[in-house]
Amino acid sequence: MTAPRVLNLRSSQFIWGKRTYLMAVVNVTPDSFSDGGEYNTLEAAVNHAEQLVRGGADILDIGGESSRPGAKSVDLAEELDRTIPVISALRQNPETAKIPISIDTTKAIVAEKAIAFGADLVNDISGATFDPQMLATVARLGVPIILMHSRGTPQTMQTLTDYQDVVAEICQFLKARCSEAIAWGISPENIIIDPGVGFAKTYQQNIEIFQHLNLFKQLGFPLLVGPSRKSFIGHILRQSDPQQRIWGTAAACCRAIAGGTDILRVHDLPAMFEVSQVADALFRTE
Repeated sequence: MTAPRVLNLRSSQFIWGKRTYLMAVVNVTPDSFSDGGEYNTLEAAVNHAEQLVRGGADILDIGGESSRPGAKSVDLAEELDRTIPVISALRQNPETAKIPISIDTTKAIVAEKAIAFGADLVNDISGATFDPQMLATVARLGVPIILMHSRGTPQTMQTLTDYQDVVAEICQFLKARCSEAIAWGISPENIIIDPGVGFAKTYQQNIEIFQHLNLFKQLGFPLLVGPSRKSFIGHILRQSDPQQRIWGTAAACCRAIAGGTDILRVHDLPAMFEVSQVADALFRTE
């Protein structure tokens, strides 16, 4: 048996396969799909982050640009104004000073500034395709990157769902992006993949992703899945309010853990912390 791969971030150690790690969402935007406007002031964002850490978060994911279907792009200055003060404040707050922070951005300049102010990794929903400088920047900084599959932009992605084989094509995309990242000098140990649930996917295609998570695991990189409050859950439950999809999210998280997911990106803590604890006990064999 090979030793489990380990990622060290700040004072945290992520031992892939040992348990499920939780990335908690801190959207400092006025228009995110499930909590837009709730935490888009500095005080509200920091208070929310404190609650998430108390609830079991392993990583805080700070985002200043909504990626919900139909969302408009945000210019560089606005995204920096939204995210950098929050990251800086979290690093100065005793409750959050040591928690790993990811910057949810597709812009290399935002990534670099965020790392300079205390972020630890980059979460790029475009798989580092929107900004041609992203991979070179991440390689130079020597930090991990999450490469996610999507198509088009948030304004166009839900019209770009024509796949011959959705799982195979996602795998091909992620494999190619990982190879490109390595070619730019990013260490394989610093790459995490995300199939992009809800991004340029129909309801049925999202279901197929969950049914074939083992194929993404075969690519050889830690796997992140973000099912939290997504529209496919609303479709099943006939629930239009994303904040009322917690039980559905819990079921999706269980399926993701059963499929070997390493990181879950979630909104609802401590609820999903308890879900992951029980699911880990049931599904992980170590």
